[in-house]
Amino acid sequence: MSDRDAISSRISPSCPADTQRVLTAAWAHDVATVKKLLDTPGSARLQDPTTGETPLHAAIRSCGAPSEEDDDPADLEAARQTVHELLLWGAIWNDVDDHNETPGCVAHRLGRTELYNLCVEAGVRAEMLFGVLEGYEELGSDGDEDYDVEVVDMDAAADGEMVVVREDGDEAPELVNVGANGQIGTVEEGEQEEQEAREEETRSHFQPPKDDTAADINSEAYLRSKLTYLNGKLVDEDGNGVMMAWETDIMRQSVDALLPDREPGKRILNIGFGMGIIDTMFAETKPARHHIIEAHPGVLEHISSPSSRFGSDWEKSGPTPGAFKVYKGKWQEVCQELLQEGEMYDAIYFDTFGEDYSQLRMFFTEFIPGLLDGQGRFGFFNGLGADRLICYDVYTKVAELHLADAGLDVEWKVIDVDMSQLAEAGKGEWEGVKRRYWTLDKYRLPICTFLG
Repeated sequence: MSDRDAISSRISPSCPADTQRVLTAAWAHDVATVKKLLDTPGSARLQDPTTGETPLHAAIRSCGAPSEEDDDPADLEAARQTVHELLLWGAIWNDVDDHNETPGCVAHRLGRTELYNLCVEAGVRAEMLFGVLEGYEELGSDGDEDYDVEVVDMDAAADGEMVVVREDGDEAPELVNVGANGQIGTVEEGEQEEQEAREEETRSHFQPPKDDTAADINSEAYLRSKLTYLNGKLVDEDGNGVMMAWETDIMRQSVDALLPDREPGKRILNIGFGMGIIDTMFAETKPARHHIIEAHPGVLEHISSPSSRFGSDWEKSGPTPGAFKVYKGKWQEVCQELLQEGEMYDAIYFDTFGEDYSQLRMFFTEFIPGLLDGQGRFGFFNGLGADRLICYDVYTKVAELHLADAGLDVEWKVIDVDMSQLAEAGKGEWEGVKRRYWTLDKYRLPICTFLG
């Protein structure tokens, strides 16, 4: 084990005693002691204030890399049980330490596949639960709804244990601790506040795995920002990469996946023009209808410039009036108009900027069923969590589950990404771009079709 991963490097002398106890027990895979310590609310989420080590990091890190000589099957099973117990009691799957590693990152670096998969599964459960609660908040905004929400951790249920979040009528959600054998204990208000304050104080030292210089981008801020087309890049005024030329191969293979025979006369919808890379490729297939939705004023100005092939002359060149068209506005509003007009497409591609995953999910659950032909294909730029592998793996599975909810089957085509110019922040393709939004050597290209 390297000095970087040694217990003396990970549990600092200044670590509080209660944190030190649970970290040490997790490091030793002492399942009985870990279970006892987890009776104290928030223990699974404690962090060494100097190193950011969590019990989950410690339980995984202490395994070291696989070795036929040193691996003890009994200890590996104890490690698995420790990780499972910590996740059951609220350990955060994507907490980062002072090396900017999540527990899953540590597991992947050490080659501990089973422990890595446990972290991925926990991430999927957490993101699915977040989606349920986010939906609850939207539904409950007017205070008139009566409903119950129950979320069950199926892995834990196999051991006779559950995680439940409940809402009854107009009462506030009940916050519960769920222990072994399904025992449920309420969390007192003062205890909850104390726990949250302690977690916030600790976690504030170790922010999510993003470049600290990157701006917090959302759709409204993006639409107000000034964009620059420069040297194969489209960046906003803060230097965030909106679209880049290195994505060209991904776009080419996306077109091939959505229009496998490249038969002329297809109906195509693309949401998010950007640099026009994929729309140029779509146009080469000689579609019968080619509709583009773009909201950013700077991009729309670029489209209407004399040098653009998608200006007014392109729109007039369509086989019928309105066959080739750039819709100016937010896709959320334009797609409502397209539904009302009865438009339907053989291929739909989605690639926006400044929007979170909930908007993509809304698109394929609320709009794809009405806009995509029964034999059509849907794709999107799959950059979800692409700044680290575990986040990418989690969002791949989450998207797959939500696509199934929308009645869609997804096939993932794995593409090699040439990292020779993408491997280092600020250099190569990233020169002049604040944050590397892509760090992986494999891209999972989604090909979505209706189930059945």
